[in-house]
Amino acid sequence: MIQGNVYRVVIVESDDIIRESFASLINETDKFLCIAGYNNCEDTIRFLLSDQPKIILLDIDLPGVSGIEGIRKIKKILSEVKIIVVTVHDADEKVFNALCAGAVSYLTKNLPADKLIEAMDEVLKGGAPMSTNIARFAFHSLQKNPNSNLTARESEILRFISKGKSYTITADELHINKETVRTHIKNIYQKLNLNSKPASIEKTVNTKQI
Repeated sequence: MIQGNVYRVVIVESDDIIRESFASLINETDKFLCIAGYNNCEDTIRFLLSDQPKIILLDIDLPGVSGIEGIRKIKKILSEVKIIVVTVHDADEKVFNALCAGAVSYLTKNLPADKLIEAMDEVLKGGAPMSTNIARFAFHSLQKNPNSNLTARESEILRFISKGKSYTITADELHINKETVRTHIKNIYQKLNLNSKPASIEKTVNTKQI
């Protein structure tokens, strides 16, 4: 997936201007290279094995196959790829469902340019950021699911994050280190993924590359 020291990135975004803007930003870095851009999931999936991306930036609201169903399909083909949802939604149920489907993080489209690159760096290091709102969704979803296997410690961490406490404060108050909190969060994401329900598949459309 890596060409030299450069990480391959694919952008899935129906808005041409946004897609091209992200591509230009990524290609200005020495670490990342946007090797393809698509406006739907169908062509993303079709060319996935030839593109071999390390990271995919993907919108939720796409024509044809939804972004959420697209995430599930992509992860079945290329399980190690890191999918970051980039959306106008701010931690609502769609974002939560995308994380359940296998996305590692989400960003809003109006974020500063440097934050996009920072987020990509973070996921490469194994990070799986969880916002306050997403923690609330996760807490209620897993608490209601008798098959979630949520541990007492994971439940406690979710409760802390859902109240707006940072990873650092959570670690301090639970007398564990920050990396342990990160590990628990990653395990929680995995349990969300295992307990999520598949979304319906919609009809396909054509694409336009960058």
